[in-house]
Amino acid sequence: QVQLVESGGGLVQAGGSLRLSCAASGSAFSINAMGWYRQVPGKQRELVATISSSGSTNYLDSVKGRFTISRDNAKNTVYLQMNSLKSEDTAVYYCFANIPLGFLRGAVDSWGQGTQVTVSS
Repeated sequence: QVQLVESGGGLVQAGGSLRLSCAASGSAFSINAMGWYRQVPGKQRELVATISSSGSTNYLDSVKGRFTISRDNAKNTVYLQMNSLKSEDTAVYYCFANIPLGFLRGAVDSWGQGTQVTVSS
C-alpha cells in the first residue's frame, strides 16, 4: 500500500517562504504525476500545481511566479517551494501521487494527510 507523508507546513508572515515535501513509499512502479491541492474550510479544493514524471509542470494562475513544484524521482518525493506568500494562500495543503497498478491495470491517486499552511498578514 502506497503511503504519502507530508512535511514543511507552518506559520509564516506575509511575504515569507515555506517549502513543503511529500515522500511516497510502497509503490511497485515508477510514479506518474505528482502534485499539490489545497483546501480552505467551506471552499472548494484547488489544484495548486502538478508535475509529470518527465518534469512538465502546471500551476494555478494565482501562484504562478511565486510557487515552484519539483520532484526527485529517485526518492519518490515531490516538493512545493512557496515564496512571497499571501494571506490567501492559507489552507491545508495535500499532496497526491498517481500510482500505476501494473501493465494494463490503470492507476490510482494516493493522498497525503495534509499539512496546514498559515500566512499571517
